[in-house]
Amino acid sequence: MKASQFFISTFKEAPADAEIASHQLMMRAGMIKKLGAGIYTYMPMGLRVIRKVEAIVREEMNRAGAIELTMPVIQPAELWQETGRFTTNGPELLRIKDRHDRDFIVQPTSEECVTDIARQEIKSYKQLPKNFYQIQTKFRDERRPRFGLMRGREFTMKDAYSFDRDMDSAKASYQVMAAAYRKIFDRFGLTYRAVAADSGAIGGDLSEEFQVIAATGEDAIVYSTGSDYAANMEKAEAAAPVASGKVGTQTMTKTATPGKSTCADVAELLGLPLQQTVKSLVLATDAKNDKGEVVKTQVWLLLLRGDHDMNEVKVGKLAGLTDFRFATVPEIEAHFGCQPGYLGPIGLKLPVKLVVDREVAVMTDWVCGANEVDFHMTGVNWTRDLPAPEIVADIRNVVAGDASPDGKGILAIERGIEIGHIFVLGTKYSKAMNATFLDNNGKPQFLEMGCYGIGITRLPAAAIEQNHDAKGIIWPDAIAPFTVVICMVGPDRSPDVKAAGEKLYAELMAAGVDVILDDRGERPGIMFAEWELIGVPHRVTIGDKSLKEGQVEYQHRRDAEATKVTVGEVFAHITSKLKV
Repeated sequence: MKASQFFISTFKEAPADAEIASHQLMMRAGMIKKLGAGIYTYMPMGLRVIRKVEAIVREEMNRAGAIELTMPVIQPAELWQETGRFTTNGPELLRIKDRHDRDFIVQPTSEECVTDIARQEIKSYKQLPKNFYQIQTKFRDERRPRFGLMRGREFTMKDAYSFDRDMDSAKASYQVMAAAYRKIFDRFGLTYRAVAADSGAIGGDLSEEFQVIAATGEDAIVYSTGSDYAANMEKAEAAAPVASGKVGTQTMTKTATPGKSTCADVAELLGLPLQQTVKSLVLATDAKNDKGEVVKTQVWLLLLRGDHDMNEVKVGKLAGLTDFRFATVPEIEAHFGCQPGYLGPIGLKLPVKLVVDREVAVMTDWVCGANEVDFHMTGVNWTRDLPAPEIVADIRNVVAGDASPDGKGILAIERGIEIGHIFVLGTKYSKAMNATFLDNNGKPQFLEMGCYGIGITRLPAAAIEQNHDAKGIIWPDAIAPFTVVICMVGPDRSPDVKAAGEKLYAELMAAGVDVILDDRGERPGIMFAEWELIGVPHRVTIGDKSLKEGQVEYQHRRDAEATKVTVGEVFAHITSKLKV
């Protein structure tokens, strides 16, 4: 490709609503253009990156035995009504009607559609296993689309779905995809972690996320310094605490703490470590009748150490707390006789269900609210002042420095951007949609499913967040819009520069190198700044002065200075640098 024939449109300034580096740089480099909130046109330079991402994904999915198809963006609501997701999914699911007043959705994902295909096409165990995938447009009506392609409303995703005869086979299919995903992300040339994860609203059991490491990442990734243990914050656990064997020595006392309603303030007032305090969180669950009316409300009290935070995903997995909400002030006052800030498990007005984090369960001489404004209880101990808790669970977020759950090393935390997620679905959708096959015993069985996604258009943004500097983007070779740019200085004035540039360009093209020849005759400063902004990883500069000395200049996008290379050696020099 020659620059004079391509479309290059760069800008010095980013739009005011571009908050993070990837959004700013993709707009400035002319890779995307905003059409509406969370909706972007992929411009020629950006589309080349996306196509390279797609190609790598497609090659590895095909190599792993997955079969490509394409499912409609607009899907009939009837399928989603079968699984209940037409009503249970929130406003992120874009619902539309056709001219006949029939309901449709704009797909955010395709479990229903692919399960419908499977129940029609897969009749016998002899047809299994199967894995269907697509690279297709998705739409999620985000409340606040932001960060460019990182959290847009319309995006491209690779979603794959495996079908197996039993759970052992489903887990085997999962492992095939887990290996394929590692090959895919290795080829992208990005620093990433595969972490144990929660499957979220889609459902499932065995689950991993693939996170690109970046300081601006929205997700907290937890990993062990002494082993390969890694998980996202929702899933991460620390080693279970061991009781110290110490017996509480303090007398429980109602202690004045005027104006101190937080654990941190109370600890400071009393001269105690924050770890000796206990915070109280009050939740509620509602039992409803067939009409959706609340017939009974259960109030729950959760106790966590003062320096810890509640993990909502872990709490939501406890029996009875699947659909919890935070209790209202009137509910709190009715049960505790006090407003939030001074709550505790002692002296309740009405009974509550008590859930104790396992760290709190082994504490002695701890501090909690006294259920009276401006007072806390100090020197509290289990069995003496309170019955031993019946429900003890891991309900907190881990913190850096916790012991790894595998007993190897301690936990550290870094930020990441999720760009892939794989998990076993089981029969969640096949049961809802009656997708069965005849097993070898002649009896119908529900298909065991797996789900595997990659954010195709999100990945370039994640790559930029990890690879950029003050000048612009720094693409890995595998997904750069062009791998090599040849910058000719004054080709309109020097036939030798033009001839040398054309020759090298032809040689690289013949060798299969993705190269662009900048033949526009721009001034060197403008030309270099533009390609540094765009982020092409390898640059060769051909100028009349250096050419007369039999040399050209090579510079990698990360190099501080250019290296002089003889004309006769430049082709070999470039190809030796390429990561193919």
